[in-house]
Amino acid sequence: MPSSFSIRLLDKEKGITSFQALSPFKKAMKGIKVGHAGTLDRFASGMIVVLTGGATKLNPVFSSFDKEYIASIRFGSETDTLDPEGEVIATASCPDEETVKAVIPSFIGRQMQRPPVYSAIHVDGRRAYKEARKGHDIEMPEREIEVSSISLLSFSGDEAVIRVSVSKGTYIRALARDIALRAGSRGYLTELRRIRTGPWTFSDSDKDTDQLLEMTGLLSSVQLSQGERKLIENGTIRGRAVLSDSNHSLPYCFLYFDDELYGIGEKTDGRYRVLARLYD
Repeated sequence: MPSSFSIRLLDKEKGITSFQALSPFKKAMKGIKVGHAGTLDRFASGMIVVLTGGATKLNPVFSSFDKEYIASIRFGSETDTLDPEGEVIATASCPDEETVKAVIPSFIGRQMQRPPVYSAIHVDGRRAYKEARKGHDIEMPEREIEVSSISLLSFSGDEAVIRVSVSKGTYIRALARDIALRAGSRGYLTELRRIRTGPWTFSDSDKDTDQLLEMTGLLSSVQLSQGERKLIENGTIRGRAVLSDSNHSLPYCFLYFDDELYGIGEKTDGRYRVLARLYD
C-alpha cells in the first residue's frame, strides 16, 4: 500500500494563509511531516503543491518550477503591500485600454524586478515584512526573473485581468506595480489565482503521486536488483549505491523493482541515494 510519501495538488481558498491551508493534512497525518512548494498570499487562491513524508525532500525541485497565474490589476492607486490588504500610498490617473495593451508585451523575457517590501525575503538577516511593519525604510535588492508569457484577458474601467507565466522568485504583486508605472499610473493586485505549477494543472488533481512525478520529466529510471532492495529495506544502503541509469543527466530517478515503482533516488556522480520508498 502507498506509504506516507505523497504529492497532492491543493486548491487554496482566499482569506487563509498557505500554512493554514495545510491544517487538514496535518490533522490527518499526525506524526508525518507535511510541507508545500510555493507559498500563496492570504488574499490569493489556487494551486499549492502539498508534500508529505519523504516527498518534502523534493521541495527545492518543485519550488523551482515556473508558475502560471490569472491576476487582476486595479489602476489609479498603489498600496504599501501591493494587494488589497494594504494602505494606499500613492495615486495617479488610470490608463486607457490601448495603453495597457501596448505596455504588457514589454514585460516578456528576462528582467530585473524589485520585490515588494512586504515579503518574506531576508534583508540584512531580517524578514523584510517585519521591518516594514515597524516603519523601517528597507532597500529591496533587485533579482532576475523571467516572464515567459503574458496576455491581457480583459479591461474594464480601472481594472485589467492578465494571464501570466513566470519563473521562480517572481512576485506578481511587483509585476502589477511595474505594469501600472510603465503605463503612467499606479496599481496593485486585487485578485490572484495560481492555475499551474510546472507541468501540473488542476486537471491533474486526481492523479496519484507516481503519475505526478512522471509528468515532471526530472526523473530517469533505475531497476533494483533483489539484493539492492533487501539492502534498502535492511537499512544497509544509507550512503550511495552505484547507479545503473537510463539517463545520467537528470537529477533524480525512479527506483523500480520487478517493473513496479518502488521509490525515489537522488543522483550525484554516478551514484544514487534513496530519498524515500513509495510503498511499504
